[in-house]
Amino acid sequence: MDVLLNQLVAGLSIGSVLLLAAIGLSLTFGQMGVVNMAHGEFIMVGAYTAYVTQQVVTNAGVSLIMALPISFVIGGLLGVLLEETILRRMYHRPLDTLLVTFGVGLILQQLARDIFGPRAVEVASPGWLNGNIQLAGATIPFNRIFILVVAVACVGGLAYFTSRTAAGRRIRAVVLNRKLAETNGISTRATDRLTFFVGSGLASIAGVTLTLIGSTGPTLGQSYIVDAFLVVVAGGIGRIKGAVIAAFVLGIFQALVEHSISISFGKFAMLILVVAFLQFRPQGLFAVKTRSLA
Repeated sequence: MDVLLNQLVAGLSIGSVLLLAAIGLSLTFGQMGVVNMAHGEFIMVGAYTAYVTQQVVTNAGVSLIMALPISFVIGGLLGVLLEETILRRMYHRPLDTLLVTFGVGLILQQLARDIFGPRAVEVASPGWLNGNIQLAGATIPFNRIFILVVAVACVGGLAYFTSRTAAGRRIRAVVLNRKLAETNGISTRATDRLTFFVGSGLASIAGVTLTLIGSTGPTLGQSYIVDAFLVVVAGGIGRIKGAVIAAFVLGIFQALVEHSISISFGKFAMLILVVAFLQFRPQGLFAVKTRSLA
């Protein structure tokens, strides 16, 4: 029983990482039909932001907290730059956006190598995140609890933003029907920029949290981009609620398989599970309800 509880805790931990990596992607993919393969590099940018912040503010606890909003702004601005210069001409052309953003990701990786070197760098974990807590026979590391808290906070903040603010309601209107939103006076260009800012910023926050469980290198984001897409597709394109459920279900499933067989087979099994699920429900857990007649 203790082993099972530990694997469930590990699954929740994996799920929180997957959720942070996928939630911003779900937002941009659902609204604009953009397959952003550079999303993983925005995660990498957040991790390096945490590293640079710690070089300036040597107190690990303070620098970690500071890095969260700083990374959100930096990642968001990079996302807006990408959207404004390239992606605005390619909405709802998934293959084109996939190829272009893959190239952009390679460029960002090379920039990281040029600036920080090819070797991975380490970000020191705050002292208050060292250790673990015993709960019902399960061992829960403090750093994993922190990642889960950040993930829940991001989901809650995004849910409040999209449902309670004027800007968030404009995003929802564009998702439902872009042309109808335009005829009602909504600037879809401004809304698209805001969506990419928020989605890319959330990816960078994910990068900050990942520094707590591993080293930071130019290819950090590549380890999570495929899993993030699996979460988005399984949850339903553009459905935040679906992404939350899919992230934790897949995280727990992966943890159980990894414990029973191997880590590499765990990722393979997760892919097979998603593919099999989509055969029965191709729209994912939740489909976007639109008012479009097209």
